[in-house]
Amino acid sequence: MKRFPKLKNKLILAPMAEVSYLPFRLLCRKYGAALAYTEQLSALAVINENKKTLELAKTIPEEKPVGLQLFGRNPESLVNAAKKLEKNFDIIDLNFGCPSKKIVQQGYGSALLKEKEKIFEIINTLANNITKPVTVKMRSGFKKVEALELAKVMEKAGASAITIHARTQEQGYSGEADWSIIKQVKEKTSIPIIGNGDVTTPQSAEELLNQTKCDYIMIGSAAKINPWIFKQILHYLNTGEILEQNKEEKIDLFFEYCKLDTMKSVKIIRDRAIDFTRGIPRSAKIREKIGHMKNIEGIKEALSNFAKE
Repeated sequence: MKRFPKLKNKLILAPMAEVSYLPFRLLCRKYGAALAYTEQLSALAVINENKKTLELAKTIPEEKPVGLQLFGRNPESLVNAAKKLEKNFDIIDLNFGCPSKKIVQQGYGSALLKEKEKIFEIINTLANNITKPVTVKMRSGFKKVEALELAKVMEKAGASAITIHARTQEQGYSGEADWSIIKQVKEKTSIPIIGNGDVTTPQSAEELLNQTKCDYIMIGSAAKINPWIFKQILHYLNTGEILEQNKEEKIDLFFEYCKLDTMKSVKIIRDRAIDFTRGIPRSAKIREKIGHMKNIEGIKEALSNFAKE
C-alpha cells in the first residue's frame, strides 16, 4: 500500500463542487491548508476529455501536495481516468460521500456505501494499478451508520487514508455530525483518518482533534466563506488565542482571489464575492446588489465601496 503523504499541519481543504477551483485552492493553501483536493470529477468525463472537466483538473507545482477527486462506479474507468491525470497529483481520492440525489440516483457517490463488494473492487483495482496513494471520502453510511464496517473494507482493499464526514447520506447536511463515529474508526483502523463535519471555528477544530484523535481535519463550508479560517485555526492550536479578522481583511480575500483567477468567469467571481462577505455585519444588502451584477469590474467596485463604509 502506498503511504499517505506527511503533511505540514493537520488541516485539509475539502473538495467542493463549483468552489474548489485552482485559485480557491491556492488561496486556502496560502492561509494554511496543508492539502487541497479538486472538486469531484467524473471519471467518464476525464476519459472523454471533456473540456470543462480537464479545466477543473488543472494544477500547478506550487500547490503540491494536491489531490484529485474522482467519482464513478466502474473500476476500469476510474483507473483509466486516474492514469490520465495522476502525474499532476499526489493523491487520487474516491468520492463515496456525495449525498446529492442526482449523483446517488446514478449509483455514484454515497450510493456506493450500500455496495461493500463494489467498494472493495474499486479501491483494490486502483491501488494495484496506479502509482499514487488512493484515498476515500465517505459518509458514515447511507441510511444507517456503518462507518466502521465500511472503513475496514476500504483499509483491506488498499486505501491509504479515509475521510469520514460524520453524517449519513440520508442526513445530508442537517443535524449534527456525530464525531464519536470518527473516534471509533480511528481506534479500529491503522491508516490515517481525516475527520470532517461541523468544524466552523478554531475551538471546534481543537475539539474534533481532542475528541477523536483523528490524524487530520477536513474543512469545507467554513472555508468556502472564509479561507482565512485555516490561519485562525493554526494560530489557535499553537497559541490558544483567537486571531480576529476585520471587515477589510475579509473583503481583501476577494481581491486576492481575483488576482489568482485567470478564468474570469462572472458567475464564479460573483459567487466568491457573495461567499466572502458572509459573516460581515450588515452585509446582506451588498450580497443582494452583487447577485444582480453581470460585470466583474462592477462587482469589484461595489466591494471596494463596501469596505470603506
